[in-house]
Amino acid sequence: MSSQREPTLNGSFSRYPYAFYIALDGNGLNGLEGFAGICLFLYNPETNNIAYKVNYFSGVAGGHAVMLNPSGTVGFLGNCSQHILLFDGATLEEMQRLSTLSIDSDVPCIQASTHATWLSDTEFISAVGSHFYKFNIDKLSRPEKIAEHLVKLPHAIKLSKSGRFLCYGSMDSPRGGYAKHVGVMDMVTGQTSTIALPTTCWHVATHPEEDRFYSISFRTAPTNHSSDYKDWAISYDKQYVFEIDNATSQISRHWSGSRELPLHINSDITISETELIFCNGGSQTIAFLELANFQAIRLIDERPAPAELFSKKREIYTQVYDSFARASQISDFHHILNALKINRFTCLDSVYGCQLSHDQKFLFTANRGLNQIKIYSYDDLKTELIVEMPAIQEFLPLIPEHADPRLGFHHACMR
Repeated sequence: MSSQREPTLNGSFSRYPYAFYIALDGNGLNGLEGFAGICLFLYNPETNNIAYKVNYFSGVAGGHAVMLNPSGTVGFLGNCSQHILLFDGATLEEMQRLSTLSIDSDVPCIQASTHATWLSDTEFISAVGSHFYKFNIDKLSRPEKIAEHLVKLPHAIKLSKSGRFLCYGSMDSPRGGYAKHVGVMDMVTGQTSTIALPTTCWHVATHPEEDRFYSISFRTAPTNHSSDYKDWAISYDKQYVFEIDNATSQISRHWSGSRELPLHINSDITISETELIFCNGGSQTIAFLELANFQAIRLIDERPAPAELFSKKREIYTQVYDSFARASQISDFHHILNALKINRFTCLDSVYGCQLSHDQKFLFTANRGLNQIKIYSYDDLKTELIVEMPAIQEFLPLIPEHADPRLGFHHACMR
């Protein structure tokens, strides 16, 4: 296999039909506090060639999610440091940034514009404070206030296929406790509403044809017997998937699975013609839920073999240290035990980026714990390619050579 670095639009893009973008948050456990960067990975299945580039941005923290405008020329790097950051879709170089604290500064430090949805090549919507705003890249500092979102702490945002509805999830908030709701905004009337749920759901995906969306439970608990949802712990509870009708704001179907199923701490959600697909970084799996009956589920197990775990000493040390540092070993020890059970005693996280190619031939994944990009053929889920990515020290020399080398893969998108 051959590979090359520093892809450019006029060069490598023309030779690679698939472009996989992954937001980077560095090598720590808590992605809300780490670095902020982008990885662009290009793939040509005919030649089996790849190309990739990695770029971290100074003065921005907590890289979280990436969304491209329809033409792929401009990217939005959602982050956890109250910045709007736009980058060139071909070179990954920064184009513009804006401090959202100039719009609303009365927010918890974990509330930021982590996600956005593009309306056109020049306009996108993101949340700032208690409202949604429409931004134009030609006048970024003068956004238009659209509507109050009504949720505790807005997170993933998706536009329905028709463009009529904006669907969004919510995190639990240090100021408001458990969210246990998702939101919908009618793009014609500007009216927003919330749908009450049994669980909090951070992430959503829209149906490829119909005006409905899906949200998946993200179950956590505050640490230190408080309402501190900044340093949360994983809850060892059953999981849910909800199908919601946009027009009526009602749940049409839902799926629930035993807590024994390895489906904890989901990240990317994507969808095919027949399945809802979501990766679970806490439990090291990728799940496929059949849309027709909303019952059958199949899994790809990404749990590393013992020999592979043995080679990840620095990564495991970071994860164990960060886990113990965010919770009391006395009052919160049950959370630590639950996390070990959920993680299947590997002490390593897993796939956070997971996207189906537009032609539905390949499933692209970014494994945070192993610092790998892996590509599956979607029809039979066979592994097509595994690429060991370089260490973060190559791009951030300030990180000691002996430290955790992971880039910090998080949410992803396809071009």
